[in-house]
Amino acid sequence: MSRREDIRVWVDGVGLLGPGLTNWAGARALLGGEAAYESAPTVLPAPEVLPPAERRRASRIVKAALAAGLEACRGAGVEPGTLANVFAASGGDGHNCHALCELLASGDQQISPTRFHNSVHNAASGYWSIATGATPAAQVLGAYDASFAAGLLESMNQVEASGQPVLLVACDSEYPEPLNAKRPIQDTSALALVLTPVRSERSLGQIRMARRGALQECAPSGLAGSSEALAACVQSMPAMRGLPLLQVFAMPEGIASVAIEYFAPQSLVVQVAAAEAA
Repeated sequence: MSRREDIRVWVDGVGLLGPGLTNWAGARALLGGEAAYESAPTVLPAPEVLPPAERRRASRIVKAALAAGLEACRGAGVEPGTLANVFAASGGDGHNCHALCELLASGDQQISPTRFHNSVHNAASGYWSIATGATPAAQVLGAYDASFAAGLLESMNQVEASGQPVLLVACDSEYPEPLNAKRPIQDTSALALVLTPVRSERSLGQIRMARRGALQECAPSGLAGSSEALAACVQSMPAMRGLPLLQVFAMPEGIASVAIEYFAPQSLVVQVAAAEAA
């Protein structure tokens, strides 16, 4: 039997956190035009799933990643610790990076172990394994503004190859000045998807990606009919590059070709359909 010309996965759970975005249910109403967007600083919930010591050390990006990942798993009805996972981020915790730079520029260059272990790119993935007890394979990648697309590309291929569900978590956090002048990110944000090989009663929709030619020279998709402030979220936070994809799931019988920013001039082009239209 010959292989299909495309890779197909189902999205059974979504988690979302960002400025003015507290969860997927609220974001779905905004993306579907049922509610107005009101910009506000990201509210980071306390990571209650972590042991007390790790909870105190958790950085902004860790709190966001845990919140979005757990919400996606609840929506999919799966135990978080059972899923292979892919974490994608353009950087790490911006405030921790700022603090390290201040220390290195000072006369006292003693860096605390907590500062150091929160500075590594796989910190959020590590905290996830501590919080959930996850032992399946974990991948961590960074591709600057292409991080969400790269994470989706990796996750879909893993689902196809293994025949098992995969959790994708894209996350990033802002930098204080003066780093913000060089790398402006609006706020801390995270977007998580539970991707599965087969449809279930919980499936929100399907994503299809061509095995060849998925990367095309075209402009990324924007948010249709959204406010300028919400549309700006897509451009100002790497993890939010996935919002145009989620907007299709928010539309009744939504179906669309979505181009997600990759390395210019390329975009990752996927075919997205809400469950009712798939």
